[in-house]
Amino acid sequence: MHVEHLLQDESLGLRLLWAEDAQLAREISGVTVTDLEDPARFVRRDEVVLSGLVWWSAEDGPGRAERFVSALRGAGAAVLLAGEETHGSVPDDLVEACVRHGMPVAAVPAHIMFRAITDTVYLGRWGELSRRHALPDGVRGRLSRMAAQGAGPEAVMATAFAHLERAVAYVLTPSGRTVAATPGAAVIPAHKAAALLAEALPVDADGVSPYERWHLCLPDPDDAPPRMLHELASVLGRCQEARVRSRAEERQTADELGALLAAPGTDTSAVTTALRACGLPEEGPYRVLVAETGAQRAGLAEGALAEVVAHVVPEAGVRDGAAAVGRLPDGTAFAVLAGDAADALRDAWPLVAGSEPAVPLHGGTGTPVPGARELNGALAQARYALTSARGTAHGGSVLTDASTLTGLGALLTGVPDEVRTAFSRTVLGELRGNAVLLETLETFLACDGSWARTAEALHLHVNSVHYRIGRIEHFTGRDLSRLYDRLDLWAALLCRPDSA
Repeated sequence: MHVEHLLQDESLGLRLLWAEDAQLAREISGVTVTDLEDPARFVRRDEVVLSGLVWWSAEDGPGRAERFVSALRGAGAAVLLAGEETHGSVPDDLVEACVRHGMPVAAVPAHIMFRAITDTVYLGRWGELSRRHALPDGVRGRLSRMAAQGAGPEAVMATAFAHLERAVAYVLTPSGRTVAATPGAAVIPAHKAAALLAEALPVDADGVSPYERWHLCLPDPDDAPPRMLHELASVLGRCQEARVRSRAEERQTADELGALLAAPGTDTSAVTTALRACGLPEEGPYRVLVAETGAQRAGLAEGALAEVVAHVVPEAGVRDGAAAVGRLPDGTAFAVLAGDAADALRDAWPLVAGSEPAVPLHGGTGTPVPGARELNGALAQARYALTSARGTAHGGSVLTDASTLTGLGALLTGVPDEVRTAFSRTVLGELRGNAVLLETLETFLACDGSWARTAEALHLHVNSVHYRIGRIEHFTGRDLSRLYDRLDLWAALLCRPDSA
């Protein structure tokens, strides 16, 4: 199949935005679906690249478009098919970048599912292969029935590969978590799974967050024919869609728990009942997490948190896989885990955040609590830690544990920016515009109030230091011989907008 054949398929409604005539005759080797800003390691030469453009934003449009298209060009992609659903149309920044790099680009109408395009490509490329190159009829029928009955991916993989004795295959998420594998397949640590993801076949399923989307991976691609893998990916997509539907009720129950935890003075018995409804034990310890992805689309943080929990539950020995993931009344994603999983959370967070590097993933967690009575407080801690993570991430992805806020500077990072600024402005007063006195104050406090050490650090006479400290006390109304006043001024310095 060539690029022009795909564009000429009227059922897809693809609209060519730019290409040179010679590029339309290029033969297609496969399809990759991605919303990574830098997808180079997942794209193979001559592949069609499908993207919903979730990674693009108007604020940094030209730069992000340039990086994305440059990565496609370097990987040797055949054509970019850009979805119009997310932004209403294909951004001009992206089209211009494609022209600069010589990358053919076409628009995918919002009503066209990506699965329809992948089906067209794979059936066009391998449709002429004989039956032995696809799933046997009996296996195909069993898999279809299994998917309809809600079978899990482990059972589907075992059935699909039973007639291929030595084939090894995995179903992985973008963060490297193994969802399922063929019987007897070696365990692959999540941080080493990236090598398989680079050659993986994406599983297309509606309603799945990019953090949880499955990929069908074979360490040796020759273990199974492409047509078979494509058929299997379609069955797995139905399995994952069934999981999404079944989890909707679980999420609603978790949302009800979140509403109770967010309300002050909630009766403990009501919280206990909600924990039981979520499948959580009635006794702790429990750990509460919250997460957000900034201005990204709704549900993204919830999907990321669900993926983090899926990593943590088996690794941390969380009892019976007990965890609830939902949304608080204000829309913040939250999770309650039965058990203390601090180490596993620290390991899982960068893996999940790294699977969508263009999306800042901020999280906060409270300290473990022994029972339902303390869960409201644990949520308050987690929210405070989330505010700290948001203020210290500097564009990256951070998980902050409330127990790590052990110093004044760290503690203040959890105070909202508006409150920090107001406190600093009020305490420092007229001092804010005097750089010399601010430097003197900061040095004096850093030297534990020692006049001699302050004079040495500033290369001043001690009398000059005394004079400056006197002026500081005049402007602020504070007495720097008193510990409490020193603490107030030190906190005010830390709360300045430019102190982060």
